[in-house]
Amino acid sequence: MPQLIFFGLVGVAAIVGYRALVREAERVTQRVRRAEKEASTRADGTLVQDPETGEYRLVKD
Repeated sequence: MPQLIFFGLVGVAAIVGYRALVREAERVTQRVRRAEKEASTRADGTLVQDPETGEYRLVKD
């Protein structure tokens, strides 16, 4: 019985770790794509509109 609990905990930890890894990979991929697009258009940064003030600002990573 203790082995079953142990392997259950290991399985849950593996699933949580995998999801965190996938989430981080997606974040890094988005950053790389944005950097490639900025390089291809020779831009110095990406602008986003602030919803409260309506002003445009550079994206902060």
